[in-house]
Amino acid sequence: MPMIKQLLFLCFLFSCTMALQGQLQSTPKAIVITSKKKKTKVHTNDHGELLVNVSRKNVAKFKTRGYVQYSDFDSVGDGKTDDTYVIAATHAFANRYSLSVRADEGASYYIGGIEQPVVIQTDTYFGTANFIIDDTEVQNKNAAVFLVSSKLEPFKINGITSLKRNQEKIKADLPGACLVTVTDDNTKHYIRVGQNENNGSSKMDNFVVDQNGDVDMDSPVIWDFDQITDLTAIPIDKETLKISGGRFTTIANKAESKRNNYYSRNMAIRRSNVIVDGLEHHVTGEGDQGGPYRGFLNISDCANVTIKNTILTGRKTYQRTNSEGKPFPMGSYDILLNRTLNVSFVNCSQTNDIHDKTYWGILGSNYCKNLLYDNCSFSRFDAHKGVANITIRNSTLGYMGINAIGTGNLIVENSSIYAKSLINLRNDYGSTWEGEIIIRNCLFEPRGGVPPCASLIRGVNTGQHNFGYTCYMPEQILIDNLHIDDSKLPADHKGPTIFADFNPEMTDATYQEEFPYIKTKQVIVRNTTTATGKPLRFSYNPFMFKDVKLDTN
Repeated sequence: MPMIKQLLFLCFLFSCTMALQGQLQSTPKAIVITSKKKKTKVHTNDHGELLVNVSRKNVAKFKTRGYVQYSDFDSVGDGKTDDTYVIAATHAFANRYSLSVRADEGASYYIGGIEQPVVIQTDTYFGTANFIIDDTEVQNKNAAVFLVSSKLEPFKINGITSLKRNQEKIKADLPGACLVTVTDDNTKHYIRVGQNENNGSSKMDNFVVDQNGDVDMDSPVIWDFDQITDLTAIPIDKETLKISGGRFTTIANKAESKRNNYYSRNMAIRRSNVIVDGLEHHVTGEGDQGGPYRGFLNISDCANVTIKNTILTGRKTYQRTNSEGKPFPMGSYDILLNRTLNVSFVNCSQTNDIHDKTYWGILGSNYCKNLLYDNCSFSRFDAHKGVANITIRNSTLGYMGINAIGTGNLIVENSSIYAKSLINLRNDYGSTWEGEIIIRNCLFEPRGGVPPCASLIRGVNTGQHNFGYTCYMPEQILIDNLHIDDSKLPADHKGPTIFADFNPEMTDATYQEEFPYIKTKQVIVRNTTTATGKPLRFSYNPFMFKDVKLDTN
């Protein structure tokens, strides 16, 4: 009798079209899965397609068992033989049958430079396995190694031509809860100033709506959109996908240290409702030069992601030449967030010293809302192109401290900050925070700065640059039970200040701002002490803050 082909599946692995610039620019190659009488085998054909045959006996076995292991597809796991194709094939089969995946305990999987992203769509238990990711020779530096994705595809929303700030409902026919991203390509925001100046980015926002179009007001629309060039909905999976364990080691690339030479080679999370628990990421082989990284954990275009009990690694800071021909530090991240809502880091730390300035700050973010550090020890928190709502609690922040611009509430409580300032409002984006800052039960030890000083809130805005939006200082600041350890500052320092000198040129009423910087209305100070006994002062520039109400009762 002729052989009957019971199953023939083409699993096209896709990347979200709205991924971070430079991330997953090429669509992963197709994986062809068949079920024949022949033995289970993974191989490639002359066209570069990955072919996976799983015997009918094994299909039944795996479905009954409820999970598959890499060894079921003949992984070697010796830390030397490239297991990329086998790992990708295992997950492709698991995705098709909704089976979980388990790494073999104690195995060491070598992942070379092959461009074959491993698509994860089911619960995955990496356990005690080691994954060695060799970036010394890669086919595509923009491709992820692991892509955590949804089976639900994004779609366009038509018929909506405008949106208003804090709008509570949109008129759209939705299959369920969705993350909606709105873009106006005709309006530019975040027109950066300084060493990395640019012409800005398209006006953008993202928010969650339910199937009735009701907006989740915990992550509201924060801009008015008088025109819309794109409105995309990304369905939110109802079930939580869990990824646990695994020790990942990146052998760093040796590429030229330049601005447009970023590497991904990471775990890209593009699915909502994900928990990563107990993962470790280490880095080895960093030399005199190297291309920067876009985060080993690269989380974009999703909502409700929790990273817990996880250890990450700060990347070495390299120098590049800026537009003036001068050396300039180049950032490289182990965590990068973009257009992501409700992301929590709980009980997380990094392998290297959070005070070591040879390593770049560990996290960067853009267009995010509701970010949380809880019981974390990291070198930095950083929000570049705006964040709505930050909470940092029970945590320790190192030499790069807290850097942010955005809206909503910025809450720092029960934490220790060892940096130039307790909070730095990024001057390259206008030092804007439209909302409130709350500092409660904290320790601040000022470190660095030229000249050495102690300012709780630092920033710069001369009122002469158009950032694409009105810039605000926090409307209200509450400082309650803060201890400032200024004992390491020069003995002649005059005492810490609430505000740094945001504009040294604004010393009297003759100074005119072309783009007015809206000042703080009220500062409330309770139970604040210093190690030297010197009083907390208002600012190095009292004129700029002369109309701010100070409440010390």
